[in-house]
Amino acid sequence: MSRFLFLLTALFCTAAAYAQNGTITGTVTTSDGQPAINVTISIEHTKLGGISNEKGEYSIKNIKPGNWTLRITSVGAATQLKQVTVSSGQVQELNFTLNESAAQLNEITISSRQMNKEDKSVAKMPLKNLENPQVYTTVSAELMKQQGITNYDDIMRNVPGLSQTWQSTGREGDGASYFALRGFEAQPVLMNGLPGLTSGNLDPSDIESVQVMKGPSGTLFGGSFLSYGGIINTITKKPYYGFGGEVAYNIGSFGLNRVTADVNTLLSKKQKIAMRLNAAYTTENSFQNAGFRKSFFVAPSVSYEVNNRLTLQVMAEILEEKRAVPPVFFHNNRSAPLDFKNIEELNLNVKESFTSNDLTIKNPRINVKAEALYKLSGNWSSQTVFSYGRTRSDGIYTYIWDEDPGNNWFGQDFHKENATTSTIDIQQNFNGDFKIGNLRNRLVAGLDFFRRNAVDKGSGWIIGRNVNPQGGVADVTDPETHEVIQPALPLTKDAIYGALAGTEGSNSNITNGYYSAYVSDVLNITPNFLVMASLRADYFHTKGDKNAKEDKGYNQFALSPKFGLVYQVVPEKVSVFASYMNAFLNVAPSPHYDTTGKLEYTAVFKPEHANQWELGVKADILAEKLYATVSVYDIKVGNKVIPDARNPRNSTQGGKVGSRGFEIELNAHPIPQLNIIAGYAYNHIEILEGYGTDFYSEPGRTPGGQGPSSLANFWATYKILGGTFKNLGIGAGGNYAGRYKVIDNSVTGVFYLPSYALLNAGLFYNAKHFRLSFNLNNINNKQYYTGYWSVNPQKPRNFVASAAFKF
Repeated sequence: MSRFLFLLTALFCTAAAYAQNGTITGTVTTSDGQPAINVTISIEHTKLGGISNEKGEYSIKNIKPGNWTLRITSVGAATQLKQVTVSSGQVQELNFTLNESAAQLNEITISSRQMNKEDKSVAKMPLKNLENPQVYTTVSAELMKQQGITNYDDIMRNVPGLSQTWQSTGREGDGASYFALRGFEAQPVLMNGLPGLTSGNLDPSDIESVQVMKGPSGTLFGGSFLSYGGIINTITKKPYYGFGGEVAYNIGSFGLNRVTADVNTLLSKKQKIAMRLNAAYTTENSFQNAGFRKSFFVAPSVSYEVNNRLTLQVMAEILEEKRAVPPVFFHNNRSAPLDFKNIEELNLNVKESFTSNDLTIKNPRINVKAEALYKLSGNWSSQTVFSYGRTRSDGIYTYIWDEDPGNNWFGQDFHKENATTSTIDIQQNFNGDFKIGNLRNRLVAGLDFFRRNAVDKGSGWIIGRNVNPQGGVADVTDPETHEVIQPALPLTKDAIYGALAGTEGSNSNITNGYYSAYVSDVLNITPNFLVMASLRADYFHTKGDKNAKEDKGYNQFALSPKFGLVYQVVPEKVSVFASYMNAFLNVAPSPHYDTTGKLEYTAVFKPEHANQWELGVKADILAEKLYATVSVYDIKVGNKVIPDARNPRNSTQGGKVGSRGFEIELNAHPIPQLNIIAGYAYNHIEILEGYGTDFYSEPGRTPGGQGPSSLANFWATYKILGGTFKNLGIGAGGNYAGRYKVIDNSVTGVFYLPSYALLNAGLFYNAKHFRLSFNLNNINNKQYYTGYWSVNPQKPRNFVASAAFKF
């Protein structure tokens, strides 16, 4: 009993002592009034301290009464010291303002920091990465600057498991760049979570980050703008309440000249109205004997904080782009044996563009977004969003096709693009963070209306000439008689446009869209055990082609569920997760014929569906010095439309594709000066159920466009933070891609693109008011190729030098 009383007395005295200790709380902001995240506030000569959160808030408890010195430190910011007196049992509020702006801190805050911060884009609600049962990769604007990136496509080399299959062609409907993600094609068609269509290239000057969300994501983002392997979402820069910006000039290989500007200013201090303007002008030639790109881009945005509950935001992107685009080299007609089995046998002249600078295509684009954010209460908020997009394809599109297998000649086809696509999207989302009993719920419920109109008035097609892989030119011959039927056309605008003038062109006008409702709830069963349940109901409708009376249109309804489990084995440090995700794709009806070829009726189909199961671990350990994600997944796509075995003229539903693999992603900063990102991904995809030897659906074969099975990426940056060489840094890394099977069919045979390893490096000096950098890419001058049933040679060794003034 005496021991118990002694222990009880000791505990009481200890508790009383702690009760008499003090607390320091406060907020850390940047010079432009933005929250300063991950700033360390420590008390000298003690182990006490705290780190500011996403709102810039910090708290230090159990401080003995007395006079203390606070040390405020952050990578890239000057250290501050502040004296404070702590009184017994009192809460002392101390706020700090760093001398640096948010933009200045972002440039020197290495890209792997804040990996577990809350994100509102992926789940359409505020969730930390460790709480989210979905895998995603974020590439920041800071990392883009470290690598001297001047075009959108190069951003993707930092995403594990993603590879480019071909560059932007500019053609109607699908002219943006194509990528392979978990075995399926993907394009960057979301902008801030909304449709952001493009028929050409995207400009990176107003990009804050690019998010690649892995796996089928139809539940929250619908069925019109996604890949079964994942979705690419571009996050743009937003205005902030302060003045700042930068102007920069880039020069590089193959005639690259690029000027960019990023200016932010307050329009009204009292009412908190801010405007940001990003702009870029770019000219660049090709590494081949013809080809160029010239573009002008401007992106204004305005933010208006009406009061502490309502914020309005408006942004726009306007791009004017003109290019001479080298054709994609399709080297097989898909119904005859391949003449060449590999790059060595094909002997493609990589310097030959097969085009001229007189054959151009224009791809102007505009995106507009208006958003109203309203705080309904302490637990509920409303988001109302309207977006409008318009793209155009205007000019010559050409590709190379093996019309007559068995020789070294390929037909080059030409077409005049004249097409416009416009979209409207309206979303209403409600977000809540509330409790039912002791169970915390984070919920989003939304309505989505989408409408797309595509008008195509392009020309017909002609075979303008025959070419061989070495760049030789010959007249066009009849595939059966081999007699000359047309002299080879010169690659001039007058010659090609003149030949196309007599062709029968397109005249289509198609409008379609959907009405959707979705709900997603994350429930905390315990503080460390979370359950996600989500569902989307989607009604798709199209009236068909207005200019074709026989096209009656069709309607389809789809349900898309999503479930996830997350358990934080070590709170805020290590979580394990399991998830089920779904995506869907609407399928148009198809004519059905009898055995004699007579039309019987129009076959109606159900939407295709992709289902993914994924297991993984996410970790944020070693005092936030190492962030890692490891996951394995299995995707099955069913209800694919394939040729009917009873009559190949017809189509039937029943095809199935399977894709499985694993991914590893690491972000580390073991010391303040060093930042490392690395990733490895392996994927295996094959057609599980299909039709005979059909090129697109032969069982046991790869579907095409799936990218290399093995991919790896690495980048490390070291920056000197003090001394004579302060602000000087160096970066180095590279990419590896395994051998890639671009054609896989028992009739045609198999064609492989070789594996490759690329080395890149950069040197930079990043001071408060200016930045100088030099980047050298493909240092080893490796000749490598990408492809999507095709062969597309890539750039040899090249450099980019940049100078920027910051204010």
